[in-house]
This record gives sequence, structure tokens and C-alpha cells, in this order.
Amino acid sequence: MKKIESLKEIEVGKFAITIGNFDGVHIGHRSIIEDIQKKCKRDNLHFVLVSFKPHPLRILCPKENFLLNTYAEKEKLLDSLGVDYFLEIPFDRDLSTLDPSSFLDKYILNNKNISSIYMGHDFAFGANKAGNFLFAKDYCKGILVEKLKEYNPKDEHISSSVIRKLIDAGDIEKANRLLGRNFFLMGTIVKGAGRGKQIGFPTANISYSTDRITPKVGVYITTVEIREMTYFSITNIGFNPTFSTDNHKTVETYIFDFDDDIYGEELKVSFLHRIRDEKKFNSVNELVDQIKLDVNFAKSYFKERSC
Repeated sequence: MKKIESLKEIEVGKFAITIGNFDGVHIGHRSIIEDIQKKCKRDNLHFVLVSFKPHPLRILCPKENFLLNTYAEKEKLLDSLGVDYFLEIPFDRDLSTLDPSSFLDKYILNNKNISSIYMGHDFAFGANKAGNFLFAKDYCKGILVEKLKEYNPKDEHISSSVIRKLIDAGDIEKANRLLGRNFFLMGTIVKGAGRGKQIGFPTANISYSTDRITPKVGVYITTVEIREMTYFSITNIGFNPTFSTDNHKTVETYIFDFDDDIYGEELKVSFLHRIRDEKKFNSVNELVDQIKLDVNFAKSYFKERSC
């Protein structure tokens, strides 16, 4: 996949485009991409995916812990799906006030080799989302404009916002099913307070992008990828109420059968199942006993799925 800054850069012949945020690159997005790829292959077209950076909602109603993926992660996921060209349009408040025709003229209709525009069933663009499918079909003379069907197997609505709600609620297994992969966080391992090591369960503390959504506070069964190896683990997301009274959320992972020094390295934590809520324990011994139960539960989980 080649990343471009304008459709004007494409000089290889006719191409088709689709436009959207594609946060999470979930199974609905993948269905759209696969459908367009088939059409491009049929018509001998290159496939261009157009997105926005930052996500429009980060500008229009900003908040942290929102994205299902960082922009770099999204790009990597799209690359794995065989997109030919990837354009990220810089999104700001000026862009949000452009009328639909101005948006199309400036960003989309600036290359005469555009052959087709494929729109998601609910995609709209321009100020107040006035640019819908009917507008684009009427305005883009000489170009095929097609609305794609919604991907809703078993009449189940699939969207990035639905998946965010599932992750917020801790329903990681259903979120993973709609993503078509395991939800993950990536980040650099930083030094923590060292309490885990003191009680026999050393943890890797992950410094992650605050743009990323994190699952509901609690303890999860996870896997960890580091140095091209995968390990079983449990991960606590929360505020360490047994030891701390501040409001600093941490992501701490205890990696089974692993004791290497990995400070400063990048870690990928994939979430599989929620074990329990985070809680404040009355003593360190009570906390240790609970961690042992969590570890045994996770090991049983992995053993059952390896049989």
C-alpha cells in the first residue's frame, strides 16, 4: 500500500475510491473493502482508500481514550488487506465547514482518472453531513457512484461506536468478534512503582497512546507479543486502589514464565476475556491470594482452548 498526500499523485490509470474513518478496521469495514476489491479486479481499477486524520470526532467533540486504533495501527491493518493507495486528509474545523461540493472539488475530483466512488451505506460528508449518496451521485458527473450494502449478518448492527461501547462495558469477547480480531493495546514498557515484583508478580507497565480506548477497569486474560514471541498473561487496567489514591489509570501486565528486563521495549497486549472488577484489598496477602486465583483461572482458560 502506498501512502499519498493527494489523489493527484496517482498516475497509473483508472482507480476507484471509498471514503470513511475506518477506526478499528472491523468486520464491517473488511466486508466493504473486500467488496470493492472484487469490483476493482473486475473493472481493472486500482483501489484508493481515503480517510481523515485526526478522526473528525476528535475535533468536533474532543475527548481522550476514544480510538480503537492509533493512526499507525489503522494504516498497518489496511495495508494487510491489500489496499493499493491510502490518503489521509487532514481534518480540522475549516474542513468541517466545507460544503459537500467544495469538499469533492478540492479533495476527490482533482484527478481525471477517478472511475468509481463507493460509499458506505451511512457515510455522509461536508458541513452538517449534507453530502449524502444522492448528492454525490448527482454532482459527480461521468463517475460511477455506488452505495454499498450494510454488512449486518444475523441483523446485527456493526459499527465502531458499537464496538467502543462494548469495550467500555468490558465485553471484550463480543468486541473481538465484531472486530474480527483481538482488541489490543501497544506501548512502551516503563518503570512503575515495583510493587508487583515485591509481591512475586512483576508486571510490565505500558505507556500507551491516550488517543486509544482502554477496556473497562478490571483484570483480563491477555496475550503479550514481544521480541517476536507470544506469551500468556493477565492484565490489570485501573488505579491500584490497594496502594494508591490518585486517579492515574495504568495498564499492567503479568507475563507468565517470563523474567527478562524489557524496560523501554514495545509490547502488544491482546485482550481475550474479562476476569473481574478491580478492587481494593484489605492487605497485601489478600491481594496476592487473589492474583494467584486470577493466574490459575487464566491458565485453565488457555489449557481448555489448546485441547
